[in-house]
Amino acid sequence: MGKVVQSFFNKIKDSIQEYKRLSIEEKQRIKLKEFERQEKEKAKEKEEAKRIKLKEFERQKKEKEIAKRIKIKEFEQQEIEKRKIEIQKKNEKELQIKLKQKELREEIRLEKERTKDLKKFLRQEQAILRKEQTERKKKFLQELKIEKQIEKFRVREVKELEQLEKISLKEKRDDYAGLQERIDKLKQKYQLIRDQKIRERVEALGVKIQEGDDREVLLQKEREYTLARQKIEIALESFYRSANSLVFQLNKRHITRHMSIFRCIDRRFETGEIFIKWDESTDDEWLILIYIKDNSPDEGIIIEDKSNPEKNISNEFKPNEIFKASDMMVDSLTNLLSRERSKKDN
Repeated sequence: MGKVVQSFFNKIKDSIQEYKRLSIEEKQRIKLKEFERQEKEKAKEKEEAKRIKLKEFERQKKEKEIAKRIKIKEFEQQEIEKRKIEIQKKNEKELQIKLKQKELREEIRLEKERTKDLKKFLRQEQAILRKEQTERKKKFLQELKIEKQIEKFRVREVKELEQLEKISLKEKRDDYAGLQERIDKLKQKYQLIRDQKIRERVEALGVKIQEGDDREVLLQKEREYTLARQKIEIALESFYRSANSLVFQLNKRHITRHMSIFRCIDRRFETGEIFIKWDESTDDEWLILIYIKDNSPDEGIIIEDKSNPEKNISNEFKPNEIFKASDMMVDSLTNLLSRERSKKDN
C-alpha cells in the first residue's frame, strides 16, 4: 500500500515535473516564436524601409533624370534660340549691308543727278546774274545818257545865251533889259528841267521829298541815301556771304532730286534785306530774313526765322557774331530738311 501510494505520488510528481518542463518548453517555444515573429517583423520592416528607400532613391533618380532631360531640352532650346538669334542677326546684318549698299548706290545716283541739277542751277544763276548785270549796266548807261543829255542842255543853254549876247551886242539894242529877261527865263527853263530830272531820280530811290526841296537839298538827300545804303550793304556783307555759302552747300550736299532748292536773295541796296527762300516760293514766303535793326548798322543785325511753321523766332546779333548767326541758320535749315524728308518717308 505504501509502495502504491509512493508510486502514485511519484507519478504525480513526475507528472508535475513533466508539466513544469512542458510548461517551460511551451514558454520557451512561445518566447522563441514571439522572438521569431519580432525578428520577422523587424526584417519585414527593414525590408519595407529598404524598399521604400530604394523606391525613394529610384524616384529621386527618376526626378534627376527628368530634371536633367529638362535641362538638356532647355539647353538645346536655348541653343536653337541662340542659333536662330545668330541667324537673325546675321540676316539683319546682311540686310543692313544690302540696304547700305543700296543707299550708297542711291546716294551716288542722287549725287550725279544733284551735280547735274546744280550745274543747271549754276548756269541759270549765271544767266540771272548776267541779266542783272546787264540791267545794271543798262540802268547805268541810261543814267549816263541822262547826264549827257543834261550836259547837252547845259551846253545848249550856254551857246544860246552866248548867241543872244552876241546878237544884243551886234544890234546894240536899247531894250537890253528885255533881252536880259529873256535870257534869265531861258536859264530858269533849263534849270527847272535839270531839277526835275534830279527830283525824278531821287523819287525813284524811294526817298521822301517835300514840295519846297530845291536842287541842293535833293542832291544832299541822294548822297545821304546812297551813303546809308552803302553802309547797310557793307554791314551785311559777311552775313550775305555766310547765307549764300550755306545755301550753296545745302543745295549741293543735302537737297534730293525731288526737293526744291534754296535761293539766297540779295536786296541790300534796294531794301536793306537778305532772305533765304524755296526756289518756287514768292519773296514774301521767305524762310530766313536778315536785316539791320532800325536801319542803323550800330544797333545790330536781326535774323527772323520762320522755317518752322509751329514757331517763328527772331534773334539779334552783333556785327561781329557772324559765326553764331551762321550756326543758327545751319541748324534751322538742316532741321527743315529733316522734317521735309520725314514727310516724304511717311
